[in-house]
Amino acid sequence: MKKVLVLAMAMMLAAASVCSAATTLKLGTTVNEQDSFQVAAEKFKALVEERTGGAYVIEIYPNGSLGGESDMLDSMTMDMLDMGIITSGPFVNFAPMMGVLDMPFLFANNEEAYKVLDGEIGQELLGTLEAAGLKGLAYAERGFRNVTNSVRPVTNAEDIKGLKLRVMENEVYTATFKALGVNATPMQWADALTAMQQNTIEGEENPINVIYSYGLWDYGQKYVTLDRHSYSTAIITMSLEAFKRLDEKTQKIFKDAAQEAAEYERKWVADQEAGQLKAIKEHGVNVVENPDVDSFRKAVQGVYSTYPQYADTIARIQALLAK
Repeated sequence: MKKVLVLAMAMMLAAASVCSAATTLKLGTTVNEQDSFQVAAEKFKALVEERTGGAYVIEIYPNGSLGGESDMLDSMTMDMLDMGIITSGPFVNFAPMMGVLDMPFLFANNEEAYKVLDGEIGQELLGTLEAAGLKGLAYAERGFRNVTNSVRPVTNAEDIKGLKLRVMENEVYTATFKALGVNATPMQWADALTAMQQNTIEGEENPINVIYSYGLWDYGQKYVTLDRHSYSTAIITMSLEAFKRLDEKTQKIFKDAAQEAAEYERKWVADQEAGQLKAIKEHGVNVVENPDVDSFRKAVQGVYSTYPQYADTIARIQALLAK
């Protein structure tokens, strides 16, 4: 009996030792638990914890509990936050070349986006984040962005003029909507929700999954226009210093897990979209499914000449997609 007790005690101490040796990393998002970012975060967490045998534990903090997206990126650059899943918008403020991915109507469909993001060009762009103290692991998906508003149906570029819309804190998005004659108002997402409730802005732009998961009809958004003006990534990002603290084998585990989680989340988004759009309509939202996209494209062409620094990369993207 005494031997059994000693053995049990030894096993408990060993287990406690393993638990205490585990490294816990915090991963933040600004979205709620119904959002696709949560899907990616949970998949990443499961893969990392399984493949490191529990040596690394990922704690997920949704709902902006660790700050807005720009705040979290700042924290990562200072090694005060380990990880985040961040919409593409704020990255241009940390690595200017990332803005090329936000150019309007750059991709025609998801397959084109994946071809670029998962290939050489996309990986080169992630590499530019390191100068800012960030490590981009993989591109998950926010998706093709669409306009919502509380005022009127938008069927063409003329209809959108004069609307006061929230855009991400990103100069390319601001330039795009100013070219459309919109009163473009950059702000963080949590602030945008409050602003819609208080009617200080009239609308915003986001993919279908965001419109649905946040129930934007409850924020006065009566009109949705599926203009798909830009494709927005969601970068699984790590503090560069935190990444460097991982040994080479664990770095590979984190990168592989991020890519798998990103691809898993992309499929989840695609599988959910039709049902989400149906639910949006059932809540009485007027959805313009086939707007005059050519009128939008024509109105924003000047944005390309505004950013000559992106010309070479855009040419490479177009050449790759033409193959």
